[in-house]
Amino acid sequence: MRQPKLPRMMNTPAYLERIGAEASDTHPSLAALTRLQQAHLLAVPFENLDIHRSREITFAGRFAKVVTQRRGGFCYELNSLFAELLRALGYRVKLVAARVYSSSTQTYGPEFDHLALIVALGKEEYLVDVGFGEFTLHPLRLLPGLEQPDPRGRFRIEQLADQDLVVQKLTGETWTPEYRFSLTARELTEFEPMCRYHQTSPESHFTRKSLCSLLTPAGRITLTGHTLKITDHGSITEQTLPDEPAYHAALARYFGIRL
Repeated sequence: MRQPKLPRMMNTPAYLERIGAEASDTHPSLAALTRLQQAHLLAVPFENLDIHRSREITFAGRFAKVVTQRRGGFCYELNSLFAELLRALGYRVKLVAARVYSSSTQTYGPEFDHLALIVALGKEEYLVDVGFGEFTLHPLRLLPGLEQPDPRGRFRIEQLADQDLVVQKLTGETWTPEYRFSLTARELTEFEPMCRYHQTSPESHFTRKSLCSLLTPAGRITLTGHTLKITDHGSITEQTLPDEPAYHAALARYFGIRL
């Protein structure tokens, strides 16, 4: 598996402390990979706050942002940084380009719309993603047609006619696409144009509203604009935060973020 080049910025102990990983998770295995993915999702928010503060998101600054400043990020930051951690621990990882499915238009976004990971363990490969918001908690085995139960639902990966793959989630009785992807290994620099697009284009959903979302053991906490939504064991509560002080207090309380 070709190894895409990434800047060397990894402080492995600091990253592991950031996500609350156990010492036993530093030796490559499916069980350890599963625990690392879950720990990451429970510790690091999916967020686009810098876009709405007119602060440029750069690949060079992702470790300082996520680990040192204890912030979150979106897919280009989170998945590429997680790939660097996994490589430091001895995993074989490649970056792959994905196209996100839109339920409103029933179409897929452009190439490099999303960055995901393929991790090889022995002869098996797994789709790993800590940068897609509400998605799987555990890695998905890269075996088309296999229905895979996950704590966040039931998923499967299907082969498309053009050799791309699509990951789907079972919603009721319908398999709904999440995103399609190829198995071609990509360099991080190939994602730079779409990373800039999602920061600057009025057509990108990331520029339309600020978002901060974090998985919890009981559900999820999401702050969209000034609307705070908490899902707790299936019960959903929503409130509109009245002002900026309340907004910043919610960021600090629920996400540990102090801007």
